Amino acid sequence: MSIICTGSIAYDYLMTFPGYFREHILANHIDNLSLSFLVDSMVRQRGGNAPNIAYTLALLGENPLVMGTVGEDFEEYRNWLESKGIETTYARLIPGEYTASFFANTDLSNSQIASFYPGAMGHASKQSILELACKKIDLVIISPNDPKAMDRFVSECREAGIPYVYDPSQQIVRLDHDNLRYGVEGAQSLFLNEYESQLLIKHTGLTHNQILNLVKCFVVTKGKEGAVIYADGKEYVIRSVPPDFIADPTGVGDAFRGGFLRGYLKGLDWITCGQMGAVAATYCLEQRGTQNHTYSIDSFISRYRQHFDDQGKIDLLKEEEK
Repeated sequence: MSIICTGSIAYDYLMTFPGYFREHILANHIDNLSLSFLVDSMVRQRGGNAPNIAYTLALLGENPLVMGTVGEDFEEYRNWLESKGIETTYARLIPGEYTASFFANTDLSNSQIASFYPGAMGHASKQSILELACKKIDLVIISPNDPKAMDRFVSECREAGIPYVYDPSQQIVRLDHDNLRYGVEGAQSLFLNEYESQLLIKHTGLTHNQILNLVKCFVVTKGKEGAVIYADGKEYVIRSVPPDFIADPTGVGDAFRGGFLRGYLKGLDWITCGQMGAVAATYCLEQRGTQNHTYSIDSFISRYRQHFDDQGKIDLLKEEEK
């Protein structure tokens, strides 16, 4: 099975602010907002939507392929991904460029203010799904990337009849409204957080019900409130898994997607898929960085069953591991 994870490939620079952003934002002066926060710490971590999602898929036994453009500083990252069972053949090196960089400042309430420098990601539209050497592509994940690349991958998937998961999230505000709507109309599944889902409605002109009629599955994540899955004319509420410790929210949504999609690829029901996403998300929340958490299949199943009853369904992960 060939699963292609497209999207940003980046280094994350994660900072912590020992206060609350809300205490320093004056609503009546929002038009001339000018703020600087002195942070307590900063670390550089491996990140980017495509490898983040691929990392959770790999932890759960999948062998995903990452597709994106990277800079001359990527070699160590490439070797690390390969060591985790993630194929990087389609991580294309752009000479003279740095790998994209994500700068996130997190306060005591886990609110974030972030910026993103595209670097090599700005060349992603030069890649093509149709030119990949894979004999058969079972699923393409189109996550935040250079907007032109996202538009190209949507068009190519629709042209070739390749099913794709559409995850425009952070790029909703940068995508052309018509192209954004075109991406939704052809998607097999759609993933957004609660705020992004409202932005999508605003920018596409589609109503919530119209979106449900277009896609097989629409997943809306809600942070500590869990997630809602809209599929088969029903609404499935997935509660979150309480963390032992909250370290950093960065990448939690990507981990949820990876856990959910691993269940989906194995043909599991929507509720079980959502619950797998919830467990995977909490593992990420408990570690600083998007790919520093780890677990075995056995420990994942054990933790899942501390909170949910799958009636033995996810044992297939362990059987496949053998």
